Amino acid sequence: MIAFGDSLYAGYQLGPKEGLAPQLQAALAGDGVVARVQNAGVSGDTTAAGRQRLTYVLDNAKVKPALVLLGLGGNDMLRGIGPDQTRANLDAMLAELKKREIPVLLTGMMAAPNLGSDYAKQFDPIYPELAAKYGVSFYPFILDNVVTDKALMLGDNMHPNAKGVTVVAEGLAPLVEQALPKAD
Repeated sequence: MIAFGDSLYAGYQLGPKEGLAPQLQAALAGDGVVARVQNAGVSGDTTAAGRQRLTYVLDNAKVKPALVLLGLGGNDMLRGIGPDQTRANLDAMLAELKKREIPVLLTGMMAAPNLGSDYAKQFDPIYPELAAKYGVSFYPFILDNVVTDKALMLGDNMHPNAKGVTVVAEGLAPLVEQALPKAD
């Protein structure tokens, strides 16, 4: 499977075994699920940048991924990019994955409170609405149970530390297990 996202996927400021892909792979292995999780996270990526590189990543994968974890939009939100653009880019990526018949687990993002309620009203519904539109698996907020606990966050209060990533990976693992195609 491919973990396709931004710094939250890339393992920003974390060691090689501390990022989302290796920790998710370890969590799955702990549940007896043998799966390789390829890290295709790029720190700073917006949905527009992800949309530009998605076909390249898919076209250059050695095998068709059994699942793509898709997690972009946090940088759009932090830069104040219009939610309509974020929605359009995520929609295009989900359409491309559907066209290729690749199952998706979409990890959602929530608008930061300092952006105001008008922005949040436009931004927050993007993920559940697109998950429903495409019938994909959905984890509503990637930093759920992490962002509110300073002990699980880096000093920037935006990125999880290794322990925080463990919480994310443990939250995602059951959904990944459900979303992975069953062996015939």
